[in-house]
Amino acid sequence: MDLRFGDSKPTDEERAAVDTLLGPPESSWEGADRSDADLRWARGGREARERRDLLLPGLHAVNDRIGWISEGALDYLCRRLTVPPAEAYGVATFYAMFSVKPRPATVLHVCTDLACAAAGASELCAGVEGRLGLGSGVSVERSPCLGLCERAPAALAIKAGDPVRTAVSAPATVERAVLAASSPDSAPEEPPAALAVPQAGRAGHEELVLLSRVGVVDPASLDDYRAHGGYTALRQAFAIGPAGVIREVTDAGLVGRGGAAFPTGRKWQATASQPDHPHYLVCNADESEPGTFKDRVVMEGDPYSLVESMTIAGYAVGAHKGYLYLRGEYPRALERMEHAIGQARARGLLGDDVLGQGYAFDIEIRRGAGAYICGEETALFNSIEGYRGEPRSKPPFPVEKGLFGKPTAENNVETLVNVLPILTKGAQAYAAIGTGKSTGPKLFCVSGSVDRPGIYELPFGATLGELLDLAGVRKRLRAVLLGGAAGGFVRPDELDIPLTFEGTREAGTTLGSGVVLAFDDTVPLPRLLLRIAEFFRDESCGQCVPCRVGTVRQEEALHRIVDRTGAAAASDIALLREVGRAMKDASICGLGQTAWNAVESAIDRLGAYE
Repeated sequence: MDLRFGDSKPTDEERAAVDTLLGPPESSWEGADRSDADLRWARGGREARERRDLLLPGLHAVNDRIGWISEGALDYLCRRLTVPPAEAYGVATFYAMFSVKPRPATVLHVCTDLACAAAGASELCAGVEGRLGLGSGVSVERSPCLGLCERAPAALAIKAGDPVRTAVSAPATVERAVLAASSPDSAPEEPPAALAVPQAGRAGHEELVLLSRVGVVDPASLDDYRAHGGYTALRQAFAIGPAGVIREVTDAGLVGRGGAAFPTGRKWQATASQPDHPHYLVCNADESEPGTFKDRVVMEGDPYSLVESMTIAGYAVGAHKGYLYLRGEYPRALERMEHAIGQARARGLLGDDVLGQGYAFDIEIRRGAGAYICGEETALFNSIEGYRGEPRSKPPFPVEKGLFGKPTAENNVETLVNVLPILTKGAQAYAAIGTGKSTGPKLFCVSGSVDRPGIYELPFGATLGELLDLAGVRKRLRAVLLGGAAGGFVRPDELDIPLTFEGTREAGTTLGSGVVLAFDDTVPLPRLLLRIAEFFRDESCGQCVPCRVGTVRQEEALHRIVDRTGAAAASDIALLREVGRAMKDASICGLGQTAWNAVESAIDRLGAYE
């Protein structure tokens, strides 16, 4: 592809896709037919450059309508936004869901990650590829985790057009996946979100805090949400003021649920105290860690809770604009959140005067496009701004210079919805749940070799064994992966590990975002480790050498030893340790720093390759 402005022209459909998003061009400087007036002076350049953040939505618009992004379409979008084509090409090729090469209008993404691999994803892929060969009008693509681990194996069909149509097949068979790809509108409807919550409808469900409304309220009904306690917390927030909200969150001991466990109250206070304005709030709903699907279930089953939580967080930090960065692989969550935001806006719960309190706040959804690294907060900011999703060096920290260079508070979905019970129950009552250092309830994503996979809500302090007893382990347990691909393995005789941040740290592992993947003795561990290495190689943004080179060397070494054991593998295991230390010590962000964790724990704790 020519990386300069060329002579390629967009088709009418491509032009319409861009114009629907940006509006018609005002002059030839934005891609319209040139008139005599346009030759006299340039207009609109500054305004167009200020819309650089619409590059990612523009790429989505073309990809959704056509199925791929041609040179002419990219050239037209660049002219509309005055973005250099070379930069836009770098952005378009950064994301797995986009293509700059011709492909069929329908793409079937078949998950081959950890939970799906253990559930027979390779056989599913082979069967689907055999049925949907050349000439079928469907492109079959092997995909990283689709966030449907409780229903593994999983497939997602996307059919380009106006409108774009999607269909999820999970648990997928060859026949179901082929039907979803061939006729998305005829595919069976997805099961309700409540089916991903095994505790729903069972004894003890009334004790749930974060998941109490999933399966109880109609996720499309704002009135139903309010009838079950919705917007009580926001009224309490207005009653105690921004400083009072931050004080309650701090006293409750709430820490981030994405894995870093940074104190939320401290982050909010640091953002609110910044003199630079405007302030922004960003909700990170790009949960791409293999084995993680809790945020999807919350957004699909209780979307208004996230809208309310974001409004409270925005009020606390002094933000009037919030961005919800949502995984591109979550079509139903996108539909539910768009509806919830629209209803809240129409009812005065978002907009210029929220609840008549004189506070203005609104939420804009930005879709990701398949990039694990965008779960890192500064990479996410770059993605929203229209750049490649590469992490930034710190300091400065996001609370000082975050999105668009302004003070920004970033939290994930689970962290934000914890604010609701803090304000309705009170900080002391909330802090009484869990342990002294890990307070409140925690959501755990349990999948793999268990009878009842899904999202479980337990107070911090419950043991790994208690959680697995609820889920029901199948056959003979071989290993448990805590924290997803960036986490670590534990042995079957270590199930008394308390599920707290400090408990898992003392046990030499990590809680991460709450992933619990159980594997029985039928799962080939070397192949699993190789898949983890492949995942990190694919998802590395390539910005820093330790990660860019180290993830490749790690995968190469695992390929060499996957069929060898004992002394024959000793030199490569030594190499793995050296590469792993380099990545951990010198990588710029958490991806490279944790890419060796699971492999290291498998070698040291499980005796892999012995």
